[in-house]
Amino acid sequence: MLEERKVALITGVTGQDGSYLAEFLLRKGYEVHGIKRRSSSFNTGRIDHIYQDPHTKDLPFELHYGDLTDSTNLIRIIQDIQPDEIYNLGAQSHVQVSFDAPEYTTNTDALGVLRLLEAIRILGLTQKTKFYQASTSELYGKVQEVPQTENTPFYPRSPYAVAKLYAYWITVNYREAYDMYAVNGILFNHESPVRGETFVTRKITRAAVRIAAGLQEKTYLGNLEAKRDWGHAKDYIEGMYLMLQQEEPEDFVLATGETHTVRDFCERAFRHAGISLEWIGEGIDEKGINAETGDTVIEIDPRYFRPTEVDLLIGDATQAHEKLGWNPKFTFDELIEDMIREDQQEINVDNKTNEDYSRIAKF
Repeated sequence: MLEERKVALITGVTGQDGSYLAEFLLRKGYEVHGIKRRSSSFNTGRIDHIYQDPHTKDLPFELHYGDLTDSTNLIRIIQDIQPDEIYNLGAQSHVQVSFDAPEYTTNTDALGVLRLLEAIRILGLTQKTKFYQASTSELYGKVQEVPQTENTPFYPRSPYAVAKLYAYWITVNYREAYDMYAVNGILFNHESPVRGETFVTRKITRAAVRIAAGLQEKTYLGNLEAKRDWGHAKDYIEGMYLMLQQEEPEDFVLATGETHTVRDFCERAFRHAGISLEWIGEGIDEKGINAETGDTVIEIDPRYFRPTEVDLLIGDATQAHEKLGWNPKFTFDELIEDMIREDQQEINVDNKTNEDYSRIAKF
C-alpha cells in the first residue's frame, strides 16, 4: 500500500525562503500549498518553474490567495487543506522598512502568527498539524552574549524584531498551553540569488555586476561596520524541514558561526565581479573606489542608517548540529559567488532581450 503523501502549507511562498522550501518539499514527495497575497501584478517569478495550470488535476503544487492580516481567510484555507505541516515564512521582513511602517509590520509579523495558531486550535488540528515559525537573529539585537544560542536573552532593536519577539513567545505559549507541535527557527542572515533587491546583500552583488558591466555608476549604502552571520538560504530551508521531523517540538538556532562586516561583503562581491576596491575618507564621507580606474563606486547615505543599530550577530548552531544533524554546506565565498554568477546571468538575459526588441523595432 502506497504511503499517503504529506501536505504542507507555506505562507510567503513567493519569497526567497518560501520558493526554495516549496521546491525542496516537492522533491520530498509532498503536496505543497502556498499562500499568495492578491495583487495586480503576478509576483511569482521565484516559483514560475514549479507552477502549473490550476485546471490540471491532482497538482502537487497549488497557490491560494490569502493574507496574514485576514483570520477568516486563513481559517478557510487551513480547513480546506488540512495540512500536516505549516511553515509560516510570510512577513514584512525588511528591518529598515519596519521603522517606516511599524503598525503594518506588527499586524503581519506578530498578529499574523497568532491568527495561524488560533486557526489550528479552532479547527481541532492541534494533534495533526505541525507549525514552524520563521524567527530571526534580529531578536538578539543589542546582543547580551557572543555567540548567540537558543538560551541567549533577547534585546530587539527594531519594530520588526519586536513584532518577531511576540511571534516567538506566542508560538512557545501555544506549544505549552495546547500541546501543539509548534517550533521557532531562529535563523541568522541567509541570502541567495533570489534575495529581494532592496536587501543589502543583493543590492551589493547586483550593483557590483552592473558597475562592472558599465550599466551603473555607483551604489549607496549605510553602516559598513555592521557584522552579520551570513549563510545560504538553500541550507537554511533544509533546517526548517528537519525541525518538523523530530519527535518532540523544540526551538533551534541556525547559523554558520562566522561573522563578516558589510564592508567585507562589498570587497568580496566586487572582487568576484572583477573590481578591486579601495577605501578613502571616514564616516559618512567614506567612499569605495575602483582601484584600477579611480572611479567612486560606493558612497554612504545616512538615510540607510537605522535609528537603533544591531552591531554584531553571530550564531552558535551546536544544538542543530547535534540534534538535527544540520550543517551548512555553502561557505561565505561560495554564497557570494552564487549571487554574483546569477546577477551576471540576469544582465546577459536582459541585454539579449533588449537586443531582440531593438531588432524587432527596425521592421
